[in-house]
Amino acid sequence: MKYCPKCGAKIKEDDAKFCTSCGESLSFQQQGSKDAQGATRKQNQTQGSKYGIMPRNIALCIIFSIITCGIYGIYWVIKLNDEVNQIAGEREATSGGMVFLFSFITCGIYFIYWNYKMGERCDKIKGAVGGSSNILYLVLCVVGFSIISECLMQDIINKSLQGY
Repeated sequence: MKYCPKCGAKIKEDDAKFCTSCGESLSFQQQGSKDAQGATRKQNQTQGSKYGIMPRNIALCIIFSIITCGIYGIYWVIKLNDEVNQIAGEREATSGGMVFLFSFITCGIYFIYWNYKMGERCDKIKGAVGGSSNILYLVLCVVGFSIISECLMQDIINKSLQGY
């Protein structure tokens, strides 16, 4: 079985020159290692395939947020919101873009409320009915450590994608 070295897609034809999924040039000189790499990538892609979500490295999210002076942090919050809503099964909940807009308009007041609601949704994902993540996220946000609550949310997403 051959796999694309870039995206991990299964290659149906043995003599294919390009991947039909991503267009990557296929040179099979090192077939054994490339098959293993493709299989690993395919396995990593299927972890989040139930929801179409890929796990994120929390440390890199923090570093990117710092390097970009918070711009990546905005993107991260938008994606966190959408992914938690999707995993929790609340598809009609406020979208990430609207969360950013409401937070901007209310000078951050909505962001505090959002942290509280995300705690409830994260408890729902963990199966901890009546959990206290909402209070934890609320307190972290009020005292200025909302990035920690975002890290905790990302950890819950990553663990749910791995099946924990």
